[in-house]
Amino acid sequence: MTDFKKFNNLTGWAVFIASLIVYILTLEETASFWDSGEFIAIAYKLEVSHPPGAPLYMLIGRMFSLFAFGDVTQVAYWINMVSAVSSAFAVLFLYWTIVMLGRKLINAELGNETHVQKILLAGAGVVGAMSFAFTDSFWFSAVEGEVYGMSSFFTAFVFWAMLKWEIVEDESGRNKWIILIFYMLGLSTGAHLLGLVTLPALGLIYYFKKYENPNWKGAFAAMGISLFLVMLINSFIIPGLPTLAGKFEITFVNTLGLPFGSGALFMIALLIAAIVFGLKWTRRKEFVTLNTLMLGITFVLIGYSCYAVILIRSKENPAIDQNNPENVMTFISYLKREQYGSRPLLYGQYYNAPQPEQKQGAPIYYKDEDGYKISDYKVETTYDDAWSTFLPRMYSSSPAHIQKYMAITGLREGEKPTFLDNMAFMFSHQIGHMYVRYFMFNFSGRESDIQDADYLTALDGDKDVPDFIKNNKSRNQYYMIPLILGLIGFFFQFNRDPKRFSATLLFFILTGLALVIYLNSPPIEPRERDYIYTGSYYAFAIWIGFAVLAIGSAAMKRGKTLAYGALALCLVSPIILASENWDDHDRTGRFFSVDSARNFLASCAPNAILFTGGDNDTFPLWYVQEVEGFRTDVRVIVLSYYNTDWYVDQTKVKMNESDAFPYTLGIENYRQGTNDYLYVDERPQYKGKAIDLKDYISLVKRESPAIQRTLGSGTIINTVPARSLFLNIDSTQVSKLGVIPNSLKKYETNRITFTFKQGENFLEKAHLMMLDMIASNNWERPIYFNYTSVSSVPFDLDDYLVQEGMAYRLLPVQKPGSMREIVNTDLMYDNVMNKFQFRGLDNPKTNLNGDYRGFAQNHRSTFTTLADALISEGDTARAKTVLDYGMRVMPKESLPYDIASVSFVQAYLNIGEEEKALAMGMEIAEMFNDMATYQQKKMRYDYEFRKYLNGLQYLQSIFSQYGYPEQAARLREMLDGQNTMLTIDRSNF
Repeated sequence: MTDFKKFNNLTGWAVFIASLIVYILTLEETASFWDSGEFIAIAYKLEVSHPPGAPLYMLIGRMFSLFAFGDVTQVAYWINMVSAVSSAFAVLFLYWTIVMLGRKLINAELGNETHVQKILLAGAGVVGAMSFAFTDSFWFSAVEGEVYGMSSFFTAFVFWAMLKWEIVEDESGRNKWIILIFYMLGLSTGAHLLGLVTLPALGLIYYFKKYENPNWKGAFAAMGISLFLVMLINSFIIPGLPTLAGKFEITFVNTLGLPFGSGALFMIALLIAAIVFGLKWTRRKEFVTLNTLMLGITFVLIGYSCYAVILIRSKENPAIDQNNPENVMTFISYLKREQYGSRPLLYGQYYNAPQPEQKQGAPIYYKDEDGYKISDYKVETTYDDAWSTFLPRMYSSSPAHIQKYMAITGLREGEKPTFLDNMAFMFSHQIGHMYVRYFMFNFSGRESDIQDADYLTALDGDKDVPDFIKNNKSRNQYYMIPLILGLIGFFFQFNRDPKRFSATLLFFILTGLALVIYLNSPPIEPRERDYIYTGSYYAFAIWIGFAVLAIGSAAMKRGKTLAYGALALCLVSPIILASENWDDHDRTGRFFSVDSARNFLASCAPNAILFTGGDNDTFPLWYVQEVEGFRTDVRVIVLSYYNTDWYVDQTKVKMNESDAFPYTLGIENYRQGTNDYLYVDERPQYKGKAIDLKDYISLVKRESPAIQRTLGSGTIINTVPARSLFLNIDSTQVSKLGVIPNSLKKYETNRITFTFKQGENFLEKAHLMMLDMIASNNWERPIYFNYTSVSSVPFDLDDYLVQEGMAYRLLPVQKPGSMREIVNTDLMYDNVMNKFQFRGLDNPKTNLNGDYRGFAQNHRSTFTTLADALISEGDTARAKTVLDYGMRVMPKESLPYDIASVSFVQAYLNIGEEEKALAMGMEIAEMFNDMATYQQKKMRYDYEFRKYLNGLQYLQSIFSQYGYPEQAARLREMLDGQNTMLTIDRSNF
């Protein structure tokens, strides 16, 4: 080991290979839930993902997909490999970063390291890098098709490159590293913007190297300049240059009458000319620093130019073409993420601020044949200063968010928050619950994968913990070992190398706490967001590595052997992280994210239209259709996107094997700013009555004054003049098409009535277009809804929906008042028993986390719905087959009982399977009781607690109803115990 450089390089690559092997062994074999399905689909066909896009990830993913060699079922695996390789490279650069920073801590002179110093430096790198490799959040992103693995790679590379710059003595050589760093930052925008937050830390490293006698004033100035660079790239280059291009475009096209694109091309030419002039001028004047900075910005722009692929591919109108950014104006909106709105950062309103003053803002343009025209204006809101605050944290007016704000702060209805309330929410929830808890997940321990689960400390054991929690694969106990080692390394670097400590600390803060402040997250999220803060876990892993140097240096005073022992002791950190996290990060053998999507599509008749709600309802469907080519005749419609004109336009053209939609309304009726909301304004003549849907659509199309109202601002809007709309059924057409199966003809109706639900007082554009399509379709194409889309429409459809599998079909039938729901039993039986897939759900070793358990619960409900319908028809034999099949493909050993399992108990009782039902029911009851008790002890009166309490009540009513007094009495005892505990806990609370 005389040549430490060679030894260091080989060890680094060994770390890379080791982490890569682990990621490959645990790699997701298909598309997982959330954004993965979308990213894999857009990479495979070079389509356009949600704003602001990930063009670099898309291009590299496309390249990796070629390794599938035409086997579409392997495409997802190879695109997931992008994350595995990127993450392994991040681990590699972390290893080298720790070694470079560690030299100063133990005075290891480059080329003159002692034998012990070599071992300690390499050991520190291995311990820190491998600890990070096996952390909960980083490992999660490393094995799925997402952008965060690639983002971590760019972050790791840039930080390492700055340290390499620091040791280069030649000025010219150092400048090349600076330019490389800027180029990598530009490229990183094509994956994710998180890499930019490394700049202030790099600014400190630059300052401490550049100046022989640094001081804190200079350090703060360096940080200020670095933050300015972050703002320059994030706020000017990324959205600002396209915005400037838009202004040129409007002027050149609308005012000067030049062709489309001329304004944008002129601005690009002007930018190139300015860069060339600036580089030549700074070189002639010998302004080296300014020249290097300009060259760096140029390379940021070169890296950023990968976004051109978004514009190019959108012009080809692919199946996934979010926001349709095919011209300058829509491209600007896409890059600025305008569809997501904005959150107040430094100053803004409280959640219960009075109605704000609104005024017309900047115009919103659309491309017409002869120029850009205004479709709408942005709305600028101004709140009363008395209801505004510095650092507004409680700003959302969503009813669910307001309820959470009040629960966290103790505020009452209508009570005005104070600044202290605002800060209390920030520290307790945004920082405490949504960052510190995540941080502890990675370095202390994790209770479970249930949403909002707590972290574990070294004192938390398994005593009095329910089996469901105890056996949860995400219950990881690290005994705070990584945390303690990180704190040791933290203070060791602080004492030995305060300059680089300040850079590391700044990196840690900017990618953690500062990001919390900047994102200003609402109080309720659809899933845990720990992956956002991976950069801060990366910084903390550096300190874990330094613990080896700290303990080793102290031990070395008593002999070399003890120093090696210190290294062995610190290796406990990556070992315990790997052993505890393996089972909940091993994604092999699970396919239900894709199978559930297949099951939805398999539930639909040919050439169907399927309405969906959220991401998990939609993105796996896109993957199955776009990558695996399954049921491309079904058009999947995302209701939230249906509120936009670009999405409605896309439904008017044929896509894959799905035909275009028929509409009565034209673009002038649904363009942005037109009919975005149609308020229900019930007229006296329509009180308690329904109006004809087709007539109403005709009035909207003609912009009839009969349905219009003038607002106080003078704006004229369309309204809905009644709380019910009806659609008459052409029975001849229905009969001709054979829409209604013989078994359901007894429920046939000649009219469908769309009545607004209680509390729903307006029609969104999405629902208007849905009604128009339903009326225009004339039953020629089958129309389906999934469970989330049904619940999100403002009118009641339940009476006219027929369940045929996982989807509900809209048919001209009406459910009798005594019936729970109409089921096409023969068709649904064939779908469930012969077409549905449940791969891996019967294997207890398969990692089925909360997302998978949720979808399994929905499928369990499908089994019991079918069984109940068969029982009502007297077909108990097939009902038993369905129930037994459901228990076999989703056994309790791999998927613990849930609220849907209670219906199995009732169904088994209905077919005379008494022994099985009672045993299953009491087992479920014990589980629910244990979980409710545990939740109460943790003072969590949340959805999970209510779910288990409701489950106990449901079971108790079943046993009482079916005449099992002993079981009913036992359930009553459980419920009484829960109510007693609830009273005591709430009084203490």
